[in-house]
Amino acid sequence: MLKGRKVSGRGETVAANYAFGPLEDDVIIKHRLLTRTTTTRGEPPLKKLQKKFASFVSEVEKDEDNYNDCAKLSRAFLQELSTFEIPLLKSKAVIDANVREKENFNELKDEINRQILQAQADIEDLKKQLEESKIERQHKEECEAIRKLIAMQPPRSQTQKVITDLEKEIAALEAENTAGSRLLELRKKQFALLLHVVDELQNTIEEDEKNLIEEMRMATDEQKGGMEDASGGSEAMTVD
Repeated sequence: MLKGRKVSGRGETVAANYAFGPLEDDVIIKHRLLTRTTTTRGEPPLKKLQKKFASFVSEVEKDEDNYNDCAKLSRAFLQELSTFEIPLLKSKAVIDANVREKENFNELKDEINRQILQAQADIEDLKKQLEESKIERQHKEECEAIRKLIAMQPPRSQTQKVITDLEKEIAALEAENTAGSRLLELRKKQFALLLHVVDELQNTIEEDEKNLIEEMRMATDEQKGGMEDASGGSEAMTVD
């Protein structure tokens, strides 16, 4: 597998060769740790143990009287087995420690998560308290402004006196208004009566004028008739 690495300050890319990928490396390392088939110095422990066991089995399968050799190889195999077991026990102890550490880490993680949730809840509560404090402060400021406005106003006794004087003035104006309304109503009735009298008087005058004209006309007619009668008598006397 081929990967590139950029060198800082030079802008050059250095190619690095890897035999296996990261996942394959993890599998190989895990297999080597479990089987212990490799070592940095000397022969791998598992191979040495296999050789000891093979030598012991090979010696046991011989038909010769080799009890001492078998015992020697058996002790060598058991010793090698103990030597091989010690790292395993160490590895087991490390694994157990890692398991305990992981459990402690999980417990710590859960505790941190719980504290985070609690902190978030506390933050929300503090936000609500802050909003309530702002509203309360606004109400206090409004109350203080109202208090200042009230303090600027005259005393209640003085205000009550002014109200009483105004009520008296209003009552007097209402009484004056009532009297003016009555007087106006009376003047309306009197004016209506005056108009009626004037109308009747005008009708009477017109009637008298008509009667006078009629009388003058009748008098004129009578005067004319008398003059005609006088003229007829003079003519008769002349004829005679």
